[in-house]
Amino acid sequence: MAEIKIAKVEQGQTKIRSVPVAVTPEGFWCCPSPVAFQKTLKSHHSLTKHNKQSSPPPPPPSQLPKPEKKPSSSTIRSVIASDEIHQNSANSDTVHSIAVPATVQERPPRQKVETLPRKVAIEFGEPGSSDAKVILVGKQGFCVKLSVHKKVLVDHSSFFAKKLAEKDSVFACLEIESCEDAEIYVETIGLMYCKDMKQRLMKQNVSRVLRVLKVAELLGFSSCIQSCLDYLEAVPWVGEEEEEKVISSILRLKTEGVGVTPVLKRVACNAVDPPKETLSRIIELVLRSKEEKSRREMKSIVLKLLREQNGANVADNFNETIYSSCQNCLDSVLSLFRQACEGEKPETDTKQIAVEADNLTWLLDVLVERQAAEEFSVIWGNQKELALLHEKLPLMSRYHISRVTSRLFIGIGRGELLPSKDTRLLLLTTWLQPLFIDYNWLQHGCRSFDGKLVEEGIGRTILTLPLEDQQSILLSWLGSFLNGGDGCPNLQRAFEVWWRRSFIRPYSDRQANGSCHTDSTSKE
Repeated sequence: MAEIKIAKVEQGQTKIRSVPVAVTPEGFWCCPSPVAFQKTLKSHHSLTKHNKQSSPPPPPPSQLPKPEKKPSSSTIRSVIASDEIHQNSANSDTVHSIAVPATVQERPPRQKVETLPRKVAIEFGEPGSSDAKVILVGKQGFCVKLSVHKKVLVDHSSFFAKKLAEKDSVFACLEIESCEDAEIYVETIGLMYCKDMKQRLMKQNVSRVLRVLKVAELLGFSSCIQSCLDYLEAVPWVGEEEEEKVISSILRLKTEGVGVTPVLKRVACNAVDPPKETLSRIIELVLRSKEEKSRREMKSIVLKLLREQNGANVADNFNETIYSSCQNCLDSVLSLFRQACEGEKPETDTKQIAVEADNLTWLLDVLVERQAAEEFSVIWGNQKELALLHEKLPLMSRYHISRVTSRLFIGIGRGELLPSKDTRLLLLTTWLQPLFIDYNWLQHGCRSFDGKLVEEGIGRTILTLPLEDQQSILLSWLGSFLNGGDGCPNLQRAFEVWWRRSFIRPYSDRQANGSCHTDSTSKE
C-alpha cells in the first residue's frame, strides 16, 4: 500500500481532499488537481477580505497591548491531507490513474485567517525514502515543500544536477524563490517519476502543456520538452489566439537537441510549388467552378484573405496571373457574344455571360485590393468590338457586362485606381452609353447593384476631365436622362458642378480678375 503524505506545518483545520495519483513501479507520486492551489489562494483572499470588513474598529493606541515577538513576518497556515491507496502488487508494472476516495470534515462556519493553509508538503516515491527537498516559494506567499530523490532529479534535470553538485551534505535542500507557477513546477517534477509522459499529457489542454513546457525548459528537463512538443504536434489548436501562443512559445525555446520543426511545419513549409503557382491554381479553381453558391462563397473568402494580407508575402508577379485570367474571361465573353449574335444556344450563352461577367468583376476587385487595376481600365476601354456587339444582344443577355463598367467608375470615383486622362475619356466614350441603356435592368435585376455609388462614381469620373469633355458628356447624358427618367443614371450633382465651373464664375474670369488686381497693386 502506498501513502501520500502532506506534512503538517502549523496547527490548522484538517482537510482530506481527493487527489489524482499515478502509481509507478518506483513507488508513486501525486500532484494536486489544477484547482487545488487556486482554491487555497482564493479562500485565503476572500476570507481575508471578509475579516477586514467584519472586524471591529481598532482600539485607541493607549489601549493596544505590547507587541509580542512572532515566529515569522507572514502567518503560516497549514493543511493536513491523508489518503490511502490500495494497490495490488501484481499491477505495479503499469501506470494507472486512481481516483482517491475523499471525505471532507465539516468546517466551522467561519475560519480565522491564521488557520488557512499557506504551506503544503508533498512526498514523492516510497514513504520516507526521499533524500532531498525542493521548496517552491510563490510570489503570493504560498509555499510548497517537495520531498524528492536526488537521483531522479539529476537524471532528468540539468538545472537540479548543477545545483545538487554544489551541495556537499547528504540531505540536500533547494529553494526556488519567486516561483511564478508553483502548481506547474509540482506537475513537472512529478513527471520525472512518470514513465509514460505522453499518457499523462494527453489529459491536459494546450494552455497547460505550454506552461509545463516553459517550466521544463527552465529545469532543463529535455525528455519532458520533447514530450510536450510531440503533444503540440499532434493536438488540434483551437482558434488563432491559441495558435499564436503555441508558435510564440516554440520560437522562444532555446534548448538544443529538441525537434521543433515538426510543430512549426503546421504553419510553415518549404513548398515545392512557388507562391505564384499556388495562387494561380486557387484562382483557376474558383473561376472554373460549376456550382454557383460555392463559387460565390470562395470568391468572398479569397478576397477577404487578400485584403487582410494587404499584399504581404504575395508574389510580386501574381498580378500577371490575375491579368492572364482576365484576358481568358474577356476572350470567353467575346466568343459568347458572337455566338449569341448568331443565335446559337441563347439560354446557355446568357448564363455563361453572367458567370464570366461576375468573374471579371471579382478579378477587378482583386486588382483594386492590390492597387494594380490601372491596366485593367485600359484593357476594358479598348474593347471596341465587345461594345459594338453589346447593342445587338437582348438586354437579359448583355446587362451583366455593364456591372464591370460600373465597378470601374466606382473605383475611379473613390480613388482606388488612377488611370490617365486619355484612359478615363476612353472608358466614358466606349462604355457610358451602353451603361445608360442597361441601367434600368441593373437596378432591378442585380441584387448587389448600388445605384447611388455608381452615379457618384460616374459623376466624379466625368468631373476629372477637361471642361470641354465634361460639357460634351453631360449634354449627352442630359438627353438620355430627359427621355429615360429613372431608367438613366442621375448625374445632377455632376451637372451642377459643371454648370458652376462654366457659367457662374468661370476660371478664366477669376484668373483675369486676379491679374488686374496684381497690375493695379504694382502700379501703386
